Amino acid sequence: MRLWPRWLRFGRGHIGRPGAQRSMERLERLIGYRFRNRDLLVRALKHRSVLAATGEPRVRTNERLEFLGDAVLDLVVREELLQRFPRAREGQLTRLKSLQVSGRQLTRIAREMELGAYLQMSDGEQRSGGRTRASILEDALEALIGAIYLDGGLPAAKRFIDRFIASRARRGRESARDRNYKSLLLEYVQSRGISHPVYRVVSERGPDHEKTFTIEVLIGGVSYGRGGGRSKKRAEQIAAREALLAFHDRSSEHDENDAEPSGAGSEEKGRADGDAGGK
Repeated sequence: MRLWPRWLRFGRGHIGRPGAQRSMERLERLIGYRFRNRDLLVRALKHRSVLAATGEPRVRTNERLEFLGDAVLDLVVREELLQRFPRAREGQLTRLKSLQVSGRQLTRIAREMELGAYLQMSDGEQRSGGRTRASILEDALEALIGAIYLDGGLPAAKRFIDRFIASRARRGRESARDRNYKSLLLEYVQSRGISHPVYRVVSERGPDHEKTFTIEVLIGGVSYGRGGGRSKKRAEQIAAREALLAFHDRSSEHDENDAEPSGAGSEEKGRADGDAGGK
């Protein structure tokens, strides 16, 4: 079992020790950011369980920084999704965000960073598995984001989030696209009694070792989307994604058109009531 130095288990009285400072420097190298105000970093790593030993007020723990970091993370991820998916609607963006910043995802990232090794907590919390507990790790990662934001502003927080969270989510979305879009499209058409998708190769370009494929997806003989990629599988996935977006757009337009007569009728009724009142 790993034995943690006492300065990691307790709080204020031990922060100034050389071992503590070296550990903070290691963490700064890991995250690629050097704090001007290292007290913010110390506070981001301080679990409330240390209060009994240090006598500090609760505001000196990482809870307030976690509150701020959660909001900063939410803002940065929402902005990134808006830029990356200009055609996506609010519901789609919400689902993407929930996957990208889920508690499970944040906990996994914190574990890969070994963030638990840097946390200050009581002996009792440590013995009960606090350094690997999901909720503690998630809160610590968000507190770290809050600390970086206060110390270096939004650009520094964005760089950290992009490096450790957003880039991982982008890789995950690439993998998910290869697994999901064709099956999602098939489920969609089956649920509505529509003809099954047919994928047709439109073109193949380049030498055999660097060929690029363009594929379109036909449903009922009508092309609903095209995709290009270095493999037929990748091109089919992109075509299926475009088809799903096309169906979604048509459905939304249909809903809006259905709503217009009702609104127009209400407006006419309002004018008629006004005319009647005037008379």
